[in-house]
Amino acid sequence: MPMTLLAPVDHELIIKKSRFLARVQPIKNRAEAQAVVQQLKLAHPDAVHVCWAMLAGGDSAAQDDGEPGGTAGRPMMEVLRHQDLEGVLATVVRYFGGVKLGAGGLVRAYTDAVAQALLLAEKSAIVVKIKLICVVPYDMEGWLRRQAQMADVNILNVAHNSLVQFEFELPQSQAVLWQKRLNDFGQGKLVWTDPRT
Repeated sequence: MPMTLLAPVDHELIIKKSRFLARVQPIKNRAEAQAVVQQLKLAHPDAVHVCWAMLAGGDSAAQDDGEPGGTAGRPMMEVLRHQDLEGVLATVVRYFGGVKLGAGGLVRAYTDAVAQALLLAEKSAIVVKIKLICVVPYDMEGWLRRQAQMADVNILNVAHNSLVQFEFELPQSQAVLWQKRLNDFGQGKLVWTDPRT
């Protein structure tokens, strides 16, 4: 099951006098990730590299920022993938300490920096939610509200016209069973409509 992070976490790693300032944080999309990277570059003008990797909404990206190809961004991305993370940005700001690490040393440094930050991070399972719309007669409004409350289903909106229209949000894994249960007890009085129409 994919996981995301609840809050940003920082970790500093020093290898042969080079400082690797790692941060892992939740993000929504590539534009947000690029804005964070730009802020880091402005905040660390003396750093030689600001490398990053992200996974968000099916989109992925990795950037070596001047390090030898494949020694920073891709290894960071593999750490995120290995932990089945989604909606996450990993960044590492590197201050060069005067000693070259070689390709293998760089891969280990960037991998370790991100992995150590993730060890400190609080993770949460991503629950895919969907919206459902249900229309009922007025005499069933209270009953349907109680059913939603007992099932811990979020009522997003209620509209009162000739009938009462509810808009619900609930975990996708719970939707089919909950609809079936309501239909069984609703005696054919519930009408479900597609919220996308």
